[in-house]
Amino acid sequence: MQTSFRKIELIRYLVALRVNSAIVVLPEHFPVELSYVLGSIISNRLPTMASGRWQKALSPLQAYYDRHREKGRTTQPLDDFPSASWPIESVFFGYPGKATYGFGELIFWELKLLANAADHGFFLEIVLPAMEEAGYTSDERWHRSNNVWGRFDIQAVYVARGARWDPLVSGGRLDLRYRANATQWAEGLMFGSGLTSTPQQLTWITPFELKNYGQSKETSRPAGLEDALDDCELSLQAILVALELRLHNLFRGRRKPVDVLRDVIPDKGGLSLEEALELAGQTPLIFKDLKPVPAGSPGQWIGKEFFGSIPSQIIPWLELASILHVGKHTHFGCGTFTLD
Repeated sequence: MQTSFRKIELIRYLVALRVNSAIVVLPEHFPVELSYVLGSIISNRLPTMASGRWQKALSPLQAYYDRHREKGRTTQPLDDFPSASWPIESVFFGYPGKATYGFGELIFWELKLLANAADHGFFLEIVLPAMEEAGYTSDERWHRSNNVWGRFDIQAVYVARGARWDPLVSGGRLDLRYRANATQWAEGLMFGSGLTSTPQQLTWITPFELKNYGQSKETSRPAGLEDALDDCELSLQAILVALELRLHNLFRGRRKPVDVLRDVIPDKGGLSLEEALELAGQTPLIFKDLKPVPAGSPGQWIGKEFFGSIPSQIIPWLELASILHVGKHTHFGCGTFTLD
């Protein structure tokens, strides 16, 4: 029996923070610090045994910020960004916007909980209280001049249901009757149907890094994929190989094994991922306009790529890749793009 995109477990939360101070300045890497602050608060709130797991997961970020503070006093460049994430499958996606916000303005970001972490109860009982504490905290580790921590209220939280957002928190009030499930994100989504013309441009809206992806501890690389990303790391095929790796991780540990290449298909049928990979390999990269991200930042490149006409049959797979994020540092929102 074939598995559809709908079987991918995911809950998407769109969060609006309302600034309650005269002015706040977002940190340079907002999703990174957001993960670190919320993760630290969660760790402090958990029982000792569970807390140890979170502290271990957050330790690379702790070391990163320690080095960041030390090197901030010198002219030395920051070192490579560490492989780090929460001990659950999750993504922090900061919506593009400005760096400085005034009183009453809203800051938008998205949290994605995936696979076994796609649990609405976990969000309500663990994540949401940590977000509330981050809004009034006076912890000297991050309550610095004009920083966002300790200077916001949670104005609204929405949960994705297909292409629309259901309200969970409105005007600061939580709807306790609302129940989110791990498949509603795909309800009514017609993958590949939103484009009015054949796309040729792929714009990375967050940094990405596909080179050597799968060779670190953050993912388990299936056999037979050792050369694909190294040979053509900027190709459409490389993106779909990275998606395959992502799906392998998300389906890992299920009682009934899933053949990612053949069993996962768009809801309305279409090409298997195996067929899409072959077709993507026939689509040439014509031109790229990519810029390297600063040293010490997550990701490697950001910008645009231009291809020959992208076959419509692989559009659903590319759209899925953009929702799930691909490559390294997906926890911090890296590896998502738009098609034009």
